Amino acid sequence: MRRIWLVFSQTVTVAVAVLFVVGTFKPDWLQRNVLVGAASRTVINPEGNVPVALASTSGPIQPLTAAARRAAPAVVSVTASKAPAAVNDPRAQDPWFRFFFGQQPSRQEPQIGLGSGVIVSPEGYLLTNNHVIDGADDIQVRLSDGREAQAKLVGTDPESDVAVLKIELDRLPAVTLGNIEQMQVGDAVLAIGNPFNVGQTVTSGIVSAMGRTGLGLSTFENFIQTDAAINPGNSGGALIDVNGNLVGINTAIYSRSGGNMGIGFAIPIDLARQVMEGLVRDGRVTRGWIGVQPRDLDPEFAQSFKLPVHEGVLITGVLQDGPASSAGMKPGDVVTQIGGKPVRNTAQLMNAVAALKPQTEALVGVQRGDKALELKITVAQRPNSPAAQRNPD
Repeated sequence: MRRIWLVFSQTVTVAVAVLFVVGTFKPDWLQRNVLVGAASRTVINPEGNVPVALASTSGPIQPLTAAARRAAPAVVSVTASKAPAAVNDPRAQDPWFRFFFGQQPSRQEPQIGLGSGVIVSPEGYLLTNNHVIDGADDIQVRLSDGREAQAKLVGTDPESDVAVLKIELDRLPAVTLGNIEQMQVGDAVLAIGNPFNVGQTVTSGIVSAMGRTGLGLSTFENFIQTDAAINPGNSGGALIDVNGNLVGINTAIYSRSGGNMGIGFAIPIDLARQVMEGLVRDGRVTRGWIGVQPRDLDPEFAQSFKLPVHEGVLITGVLQDGPASSAGMKPGDVVTQIGGKPVRNTAQLMNAVAALKPQTEALVGVQRGDKALELKITVAQRPNSPAAQRNPD
């Protein structure tokens, strides 16, 4: 045993001596070995013959990378153009006018708008913003694979700023629709679109807030707020989750300069899907309506009338012979629930009523003074008339 230990000690001593000699006179031998072992491959710099380590090209794909690859093919660029209007200037026929000012053009320049869209069906249906294609005479769509097609306008809904287009092409990629109820503040998201017409661009961020209202962008507001960079041209593009599912349609930004400031807004996919289904099926969006004029319940009003509730929507007017009036609702009532779900502000009330199916009955919780009531209202269809604007719900 002692002899074996002696042999081992001598071997270690010789090996250490060899390493010392090599490290002193040929240190580059040791460096090359270390580099080769640490990297997947090495490249020799032709100028100095210095080994350079490169990272492995076979690393795992990150979740956001996979999400972008899955959703990006379904995001398109939308070009909407409006035919130029004729210039009818009677002075253009006057020879003296032409002598001094020259021949004036008979038509103005065409108006062109750029935006984005998302293919949501292999049959060619696209979602985009109404303001992207509003008033357009011709709509062209360009896919990420370079193909182009003229789009047909299926329908628009200015009250939600959603528009539906359709293109006729084979082998269309379609994004998968996500579940908005699973989205939470802090979730990672990607915004995909065509900002400033530079080409398809992907930016990342998180969900900054849910249910944003009161922005004045549309009648029905329930926006997802994100800090993912959204710029002009991103309108109508996709907001996707880490699984590559579509959770929103990018529609607006808050900006003092016209560029991104980290506050962007997207229409939640459940609202966009509801609008799309109505436009495809019926050619219009069908919404519920009960005929009331609402406003947010402020603490001063609740305190003045000694109301036991501090959240809800104050009804300031009820349309005569309307659904709410027929059910017994009165001005001064405070709506606290619709269909068993609480409503805390006017935007929530409008969205909840609009989601009700016409000709169905809905239970509406009302606080009238110190009494809590439950009214059964037969929902009507929201009319497109001045009366509906004066009584939005």
